Amino acid sequence: MAEVLLYRDIAKQFTGGQEKLHVDAKDVRTLLRALDADFPGLGKVLQTDMAVAIDGQIYHDALLEPIGADSEICFLPAIEGG
Repeated sequence: MAEVLLYRDIAKQFTGGQEKLHVDAKDVRTLLRALDADFPGLGKVLQTDMAVAIDGQIYHDALLEPIGADSEICFLPAIEGG
């Protein structure tokens, strides 16, 4: 199962403070659906307000990016540039 790392404020709001979760998913879209099923509203927030890194690589449009069984997925606040 992939390890999912959440930003502290998001973890407090949706998971009761759990910053590390383990999810079985083949891609980011499936991962978000699984998280949303366990923690209603979390998937939508992560999809719209967060940047995602898979095994250290940051992706801008990550929904279809594959996730390996031992991948580390990190959700971070998106940073907007000017």
